[in-house]
Amino acid sequence: MEITDVVILILAGLAAGIINTLAGSGSLITLPLLMFMGLPPAVANGTNRIGVVVQNIVATGNFIRQKELSPKKEWSLVVPTLFGSLAGALIAVEINEDFLNYFIGGLLVAMFFIILLKPTSWIKGKAGEIKTTKSRIINSLIFFFIGIYGGFIQAGVGLFLLAGLVLSAGYNLVKANAVKVFMVLSFTIVALIVFLLAGQIVWSYGLLLAVGNAAGAWIASKYAGRIGAKNIRYILLAVVLFSGLKVLGVF
Repeated sequence: MEITDVVILILAGLAAGIINTLAGSGSLITLPLLMFMGLPPAVANGTNRIGVVVQNIVATGNFIRQKELSPKKEWSLVVPTLFGSLAGALIAVEINEDFLNYFIGGLLVAMFFIILLKPTSWIKGKAGEIKTTKSRIINSLIFFFIGIYGGFIQAGVGLFLLAGLVLSAGYNLVKANAVKVFMVLSFTIVALIVFLLAGQIVWSYGLLLAVGNAAGAWIASKYAGRIGAKNIRYILLAVVLFSGLKVLGVF
């Protein structure tokens, strides 16, 4: 591995750690990067989880210290995502490589338009309208299916979790963001174990990403109120669109 590869992986992890902690979708940067560096789609998908786990350990710890998160109170929502993540990861390690490649490319292009529509702003606006939470069964089903998606591909799952926590569970956006970090940590550990057992992880790439992820998560969770997301969003949009078209073979 060249020194430039090391630097790129750490910087990409740093950006992803900040974006993931503030809202979500940082894996839309790191997942295609790993593919561009020569990893097969399934291996890139597994390797990407190392940084995600590390960054969310850091962010979860910070949110707990800041008293914005109490993990013991959130397990009723976390458990369904664990089972969903297990199912999604098992599908991911067995799926056809060509299909996964096109799926990732299509997902990146789709997420470009989703992010362009500023879903977090819409979710924030709806947060004030939520007066009651949905039943435990409905919430469990919602987060089970989000867990399947997270276990399968990870990229963009933070947006779905925020939507579920605000619009279904009735959390405000600040609380939802802290709980989202803890949920991603929990179900990504499950998915990581599945990918590890399937031999779809390259540790050298994953650990370098993790260094950047951890630094980004620490910065974002400690200074979340001071970091403006506007410019980050524009950068993310450009990277996601370019990556999606590249993976699909448009250029």
